[in-house]
Amino acid sequence: MSDDTRHSSAPTLEEVAVIAGVSRSTVSRVINRSPRVTAEAIAAVERAIGELGYVPNRAARILASRRTFAIALVIPENTAKFFADPYFASVIQGVALGLSSTAYTLSLLIAPEADAEKTRAFLQAGNVDGALILSHHSDDRSYLALSRTLPVVFGGRPMSDEGENAYYVDVDNVAAAEHAVRHLISRGRTRVATIAGPADMAAGLDRVEGWRRALEAAGLEADLVERADFTPAGGEDAMRRMLARGIPFDALFAASSQMASGALGVLREHGLSVPGDIAITSIDNDYFAQSATPRLTTIEQPSVEVGRTMARLLVDRIEGRDVTQVTIMPTQLVEGDSV
Repeated sequence: MSDDTRHSSAPTLEEVAVIAGVSRSTVSRVINRSPRVTAEAIAAVERAIGELGYVPNRAARILASRRTFAIALVIPENTAKFFADPYFASVIQGVALGLSSTAYTLSLLIAPEADAEKTRAFLQAGNVDGALILSHHSDDRSYLALSRTLPVVFGGRPMSDEGENAYYVDVDNVAAAEHAVRHLISRGRTRVATIAGPADMAAGLDRVEGWRRALEAAGLEADLVERADFTPAGGEDAMRRMLARGIPFDALFAASSQMASGALGVLREHGLSVPGDIAITSIDNDYFAQSATPRLTTIEQPSVEVGRTMARLLVDRIEGRDVTQVTIMPTQLVEGDSV
């Protein structure tokens, strides 16, 4: 076959096999990332693919493997919260990086509770090979039920007893909150209030538990709690309620930097300085922490790596490889100017 003939139309699987010096089935296994191929064969096939500019026939691969090579990332929040929260963007970036070297494409589904039934029907109809669920609430139990028929990996510990068998990637939110509060105590603060996250999310419960443990270990009162929804507006409202109680405090642990940024504005309105009158720590070293005045001392989550790890675990589950059920990622304290 002459070069002119070979390149007069789209390259075929057979032509890749000829150039690589392997069988057609070996080329197919390499393209589908089968573990039953030698490193030498993979290298030869990849060189041939690059030389010919071969593009796999996606439809044929789907038919042959009975897979869609599609993954859904489901975020059970409304669009306003989704676009306002930089955490989601970081995790999505990580998921995209985790899938970049695979054959899988990513579909993003923003699925508030009103659309939950439609979303679950879509996932169960064979449109995807697996799903990633991020920002899980206690009333989203049906996403846990999905895992009986579809590979699912959660970002964050799922709520409810059914979550015991779930696969998820998270940070140790209790330990992260303890670290943030111990930092305040180590600087001489003795009345530490908290703006906690929502009680229908594991992070909301775990972070207030970490706050409580740190205070009790130091022999300090743990009685100044207001809850909010991980948003700046929620932080503002919670801080107004906190100040209205009239109980003095000299430090605040906010369960997210978004809530901390909202609380900062209210403290300024009341003539309170940070960190002079009130020292603040939070969780998330994001835009809200870095652009706050003063810059927040906060606990950094590896959100990009959380997304990358979620994607890797889900692909491994889809392809039948053994994976760890629970993966806990490390966090670290990033010092700003708010303590």
